[in-house]
Amino acid sequence: MSIFILVVSIALLLLLISVGKLNAFIALILATLFVGISKTMPFTEIINSLQKGIGSTLGSLILILGFGVILGNLLSDSGAAQRISNVLIRFFGVKHIKWAMLLTGFAVGIAMFYNAGFVVLIPMVFAVAISTKQPIIYLGISMATALSVTHGFLPPHPGPTAIAVIFKADIGKTLLYGLIVAVPTLLVAGIIFPEFIKKIKANPPQGLFENKIFEENTMPSFSISFLTALVPVLLMAMATGSELALHENSSIRHYLAFIGNPTISMLISVLFALYFLGIRRGRTMQDLMDKSGTALSSATMIIMIIAAGGAFKQVLIDSGIGKDLAGVFEGSSLSPLLLGWLIATIIRVALGSATVAGLTAAGIVQPLVVSTGVSPELMVLSIGAGSLMCSHVNDTGFWMFKEYFGISIKDTFKTWSVMETIVGIMGLIGVLVLDKML
Repeated sequence: MSIFILVVSIALLLLLISVGKLNAFIALILATLFVGISKTMPFTEIINSLQKGIGSTLGSLILILGFGVILGNLLSDSGAAQRISNVLIRFFGVKHIKWAMLLTGFAVGIAMFYNAGFVVLIPMVFAVAISTKQPIIYLGISMATALSVTHGFLPPHPGPTAIAVIFKADIGKTLLYGLIVAVPTLLVAGIIFPEFIKKIKANPPQGLFENKIFEENTMPSFSISFLTALVPVLLMAMATGSELALHENSSIRHYLAFIGNPTISMLISVLFALYFLGIRRGRTMQDLMDKSGTALSSATMIIMIIAAGGAFKQVLIDSGIGKDLAGVFEGSSLSPLLLGWLIATIIRVALGSATVAGLTAAGIVQPLVVSTGVSPELMVLSIGAGSLMCSHVNDTGFWMFKEYFGISIKDTFKTWSVMETIVGIMGLIGVLVLDKML
């Protein structure tokens, strides 16, 4: 019954948006209510779950998204994003510009959470696309691939790190194996796959980013432009490094953890950008705030849709659909690595959250790690790969990609969802190959 309700709720959502032409925010709320009522949740629990989903999603994202939009607008409006893109273009050449997006996304993704990395890099993607006259989606999917791979495979990201702790896996080995698996995954999903989606056109919200081409003498220097974009990455990397190098009672570690928090690091980055890309170059604070306000207004619907996606995900969790699906695989005789990947995939499809899918699957297969002697590090990667599979309408990342690039649901499936699935499948293949070699 749970599988039937899940399928019908997704079909209802797609019909409301594509056929009924309903706004995605309203459609997601209606689909959320449908799931709760179909699972006979008490009405008060449905409302509480809906509010909890919105609150938990916006609670962790709203400030990051807000500061990210402002930072992105400052990078774009000042010409800093174009300056960075010009250097990347000269270094890699237009023909290999995908590699620039991929490697930049990977470097940023190692230190930053997916959502924070996405909003920081988006203005550069737009600037590079304008300068090279390359399709925005073509370049954006390369960047998103790198962020997704680091999010699912590599410690110190919360998902793989938490799963590694559950399995008592060696963090260093997990990172090493993750990097080995990441290379072919990035090549297929981030370099080869974009060639098949070049004709899909993006239509980003008006006012979100500056689309003009700047003259050479009107742009800030590359050093200050690159440093401004890198500030949140550096702060988060310092916080992560302090956790590994300093004692947990160290005051320095606590200070670095504070300024390296994604929200605080994004705020510091905005203040840095306001001064070095604005005030120091002769612009008034009023002008800077007016432009930032316009960008924030353009991002309002993006934030609302992401919040509604969080509500949909939460009701799927609270209604017990995830547990119902997970229970089907208890006692299975499949290979532990394949089983972990499969369970994570199914829970990911059902609930949307990669982290929830990974942790739930880890709890189910954890006894197998002990009883079968399978490599705990490879099990972390297997579940991480499964947790990225088949992203669709119950995943906030799906809506973020769709709304920032301004594409249809159909095109989001053809780009984002396919890319995430390629990453998940390539991750599993890499894990199975490593298992044979070790």
